[in-house]
Amino acid sequence: MYTLKGEFYFPDVSMANTDGLLAIGGDLDPERLKLAYSRGIFPWFEDDKVIMWWSPDPRMVLFPEEIKISKSMQKVLKSAQFRVTQNVAFEQVVSFCASVNRVDQEGTWITEGMKTAFASLYYQGLAKSFEVWREDELVGGLYGVQTGKVFSGESMFSLESNASKVALISLAQYAAANGISLIDCQLHTNHLQSMGAREIPRAEFISFL
Repeated sequence: MYTLKGEFYFPDVSMANTDGLLAIGGDLDPERLKLAYSRGIFPWFEDDKVIMWWSPDPRMVLFPEEIKISKSMQKVLKSAQFRVTQNVAFEQVVSFCASVNRVDQEGTWITEGMKTAFASLYYQGLAKSFEVWREDELVGGLYGVQTGKVFSGESMFSLESNASKVALISLAQYAAANGISLIDCQLHTNHLQSMGAREIPRAEFISFL
């Protein structure tokens, strides 16, 4: 396992262990984050732990054209009970993702440092959010980082049933219409699998970058 120091450097992803852990240490400088995402690497750690950098094999991804929309979700979308926006409440979305329990996850890895780092990427136009509203109340959303034709989804939240699904469907539709080839879901969850995500070899994922 490689220990990062001050330089903006990552070892080849083939050096990751069987769990996908590639390196530890370093910082959350926006330039380091941009380098990481361009190499298929992402940070994931807990508040009281050292920064950990991951590149799992296989990789959980969603091809936009493979998004699964059930009949019940089609009814939800047609009902217009939700309104979807892009990039109008990024920091609110990140804060909700940090505080709201998510399917298949325990606790949160979105530290205050992570919030600051991703806000910096957002103001540089690299991080994006999709917000789901019921009238004027934010009830769901997701955020992530776009690197070329890959959108790396970082986290999503839902305060109402189906709100996070609406956000993911909106992202997939946006991706399909704007030349984004792949949505990086990073790690397997049953929720993502039910929406059409699947695992592919890391080498295939890297080729999209």
